[in-house]
Amino acid sequence: MTEAADGRGPSGGATVTDDATMRRAVGAAAVGNITEWFDFGVYGYLSTTIEAQFFPPGNPALAQLATFATFAVAFLVRPLGGLFFGPLGDKIGRTKVLAVTVILMATGTFLIGLIPSYSSIGLAAPILLVCARVLQGFSTGGEYAGAMTFIAEYSPDRRRGYFGSFLEFGTFIGYALGATVSSVLPLVSTPAFMDTWGWRIPFMVALPLGIVGVYLRTKLEETPAFQQLLDESGKREDAEAKHVVRTIFAKYWPTMLLAGGLVVTWNVTNYMLTSYMPTYLKDDRTMSANGGQAISATAAEWLQIGVLWLGVLLIPFLGKLSDRYGRKPILWVGAGGLIVLGLPMVLLLKSGSLISVLLGLVLMGLLLICFSSTCPSTLPALFPTEVRYGGLSISFNIFVSAFAGTVSLVMSALVLATGDLKWPGYYLMIAGVVGVITLVKLKETAKKPLPGSAPSLSTSEEAAAKAG
Repeated sequence: MTEAADGRGPSGGATVTDDATMRRAVGAAAVGNITEWFDFGVYGYLSTTIEAQFFPPGNPALAQLATFATFAVAFLVRPLGGLFFGPLGDKIGRTKVLAVTVILMATGTFLIGLIPSYSSIGLAAPILLVCARVLQGFSTGGEYAGAMTFIAEYSPDRRRGYFGSFLEFGTFIGYALGATVSSVLPLVSTPAFMDTWGWRIPFMVALPLGIVGVYLRTKLEETPAFQQLLDESGKREDAEAKHVVRTIFAKYWPTMLLAGGLVVTWNVTNYMLTSYMPTYLKDDRTMSANGGQAISATAAEWLQIGVLWLGVLLIPFLGKLSDRYGRKPILWVGAGGLIVLGLPMVLLLKSGSLISVLLGLVLMGLLLICFSSTCPSTLPALFPTEVRYGGLSISFNIFVSAFAGTVSLVMSALVLATGDLKWPGYYLMIAGVVGVITLVKLKETAKKPLPGSAPSLSTSEEAAAKAG
C-alpha cells in the first residue's frame, strides 16, 4: 500500500510505496505495452501476408508501400489521442483513463483479425484495415505516455529508473512474443490454413490481453502524486481540459521540445529496428538491384527475435544502473553511438553475411535499450504533476507521429527512389545528433522527486531515516 511517511498526509511529507503495490502497478502498466507491441510484432512479421490479404495483387513494391502507409496511419491520429486522453488523465485520474485506452487498443487489434480479405470484399478490405489502425492509434495516443506517468508516480525516487524500465521490458516482450508467434505459426500449420485463419490468430489474442489489462488497472488506487494533487486542490473534475491544453502549450513548450528531442532519437531507433529491419533484411528485389545482399526471410526473423529477447534481459539491468549513475550517462552512450555506428551498422546489415547481420542488429539493439531503459523514467520527470499526463501525451505523440512512426514508410520510399541502401544509417545518425543537442540541455533527474510531488520512498525505515 501507499502511505504517508510521517502521518501528516501526502502533502505534508514523503509517501512510501511497498514492493507488493509496486509490483501490481508495474504489471498493470506493462500489460498495455505488451498488448500494443504484440500487435506491432505481428504486423511487422506478417507484413507480406497483410500485403497479400488486403491490397490488390500485381504490384509488389506498391503493395509494400501501401502496407507501411497503413501502419503509419495509426501514428497520424496518435496526437489526437494524446490531446484527448492526456488532459483527461490530468482531470479525472490516471487509472480510469488507462483502463479505457488498453481495451480500445486491444479491440482495434482484435478487429484486424476479423476483416475479410481483398479477394472477398475488394477495396472495403484496406478501408476497414485503416479504420482499425485509426482506433489503435487514437487509443495508443493516451496509453503509452499514461503508462509512463503511472509507473513514474508510483515509483520510489531512488528506484524510478529500475521500475520505469519494466515498461519497455513489456514492450520488448510484446514485440518478441508477436514476432515469435508469427514466425512459429507457419512452421506448425499448412499454407492453406495460414492464408485463411492462421494469420488472424495473433491479432485475436490481443483481446484477452486487453481484458487482463483492464482488470489489473481497475484494481489499483490512484497514483500517490495525483492523489496528493486532489488533496491539495479539491476535485479535479471541475477543471477544464481545454484550459490544461492551453497551459501546456503556453507555459511548457520548451519542456515539450526537450521531451520531443529524446522521443525522436529513441523512437527513430526503435522503429528502425522493430518495424523496418524485418523488411529491409529480406527484400531480395531491392537489395539485389542496389548492390546489397538479402538474407532469407526465416534467418532475418529469427536473428531479430534473438536480439529482442536479449533486450528483455538487459533493460532492467540498465534501468537499475541509471538509478545508481544517472540517466544521462546511459543516454549519452545511446546518442553518441548512433552518430558513430549508424553507418557501420547498416553496412553490416546489407552485407548478406549472417554473422555481420547479427552483429549489426545487436549493435542497434544495444543502442536502442540505452533509451528504452531510461526514457520512461526521464520523460515524466520533465513535467509537474498537474500537467504531467497531458504534457507528456501531447509532446510524445506529436514527435513520434511526425518523425518516428513514419520511419518504415520514409525509408522504403527513399531507398526505392535513390537506390541507396545506406539511408537507414544516415537517418540513425541524424537521430543521434538530435539526441546530443537535447542532452546538452537536459538536467539529470535520477534520485530526485518528481516536480510538484512529495518525495517518494521505498520503506518506512527509509522515511524515518530521512525525517531524522
